[in-house]
Amino acid sequence: MIVKPIDFNWNPNFSIFAKESFLKSVGDKYGWVGGYDSAGDLCFVLPYTIINKFIFRMVRFRVETISINNNFEISKEKDFLTQTIKYFKSIKANIIIPATTNTIFRTYPDGAIAAPYGSYIIDLDLDHNSLWKNLNRIVRQNINKAKKEGVLIKNGDDYLIEAYDLIKETFNRSDLPFMDIGSFRRYISGIGKNGLFLVADYQNVPQSVCFFAFSNYCAYAIYAGNKQNMIDGSNKLLYWEAILFFKSIGVRYFDFVGARINPAKGSKQDNINAIKRRFGATLKEGFIWKYPINSTVFHLYNIAANFRTGGDIVDAEHHKLQK
Repeated sequence: MIVKPIDFNWNPNFSIFAKESFLKSVGDKYGWVGGYDSAGDLCFVLPYTIINKFIFRMVRFRVETISINNNFEISKEKDFLTQTIKYFKSIKANIIIPATTNTIFRTYPDGAIAAPYGSYIIDLDLDHNSLWKNLNRIVRQNINKAKKEGVLIKNGDDYLIEAYDLIKETFNRSDLPFMDIGSFRRYISGIGKNGLFLVADYQNVPQSVCFFAFSNYCAYAIYAGNKQNMIDGSNKLLYWEAILFFKSIGVRYFDFVGARINPAKGSKQDNINAIKRRFGATLKEGFIWKYPINSTVFHLYNIAANFRTGGDIVDAEHHKLQK
């Protein structure tokens, strides 16, 4: 497998997170690497961003490996990722940090620190009746109750500030950091017309919000927030309307973005996963990983991650990896 930088001609049949405008908005540098077989045929593409901060030159992936032919064996993808590490080492990157939580790799390179991870996904090729029947009975009741109460689903960039405030408030309630408003605006700008804000509104008071990034390939529920003591069913109605909208414009999949594998029964993560399953979503399992290109810098990164949030997602889930 030969790995080298390439130009990538993005189109809507690929993930929005492979698009140049998005990559440019979230990294100091960005690009795509391609993997070629012995016949010179392109097999894999992997978009990336590079973030420079102090001594850290960090690579971060925003979407998993794009397979040009879906029949490629996992072993070939593993070889591609292993060779990709050599490329990043050659351009003086010193660490690969965990990918964004929408990024579920089928495998990981030799020498990586990995953890099992997944995401709950709905196939939008199903017809309307099947999608509705796949909802848990309680979810259907919650949706109907929210409608009866007068909750309305609205959309538009006019809600950017209200959405940001509610998302940040929700993160704060879980003691999680969230980006500043300037970074949020850049993120939204990078998504451009492939982004959608939905707001569940009750008497002009936002109850639940979500920002979706989408292309024909998939719609991702990226950032969401809920008002404390929101009107029952507001968020369920929001997601249901989102599912129907993305189906109506020909999107193939709906991705709830990020799920821990086998979380402790009764834990917050277990409850979140249960909500996603109640929408009829299916768990896609894979891996999330990081890589110590430079062991000293990697050690310092881990210290910083532990200080900031108690460790990254790989640290939290690595113990579940089956050797």
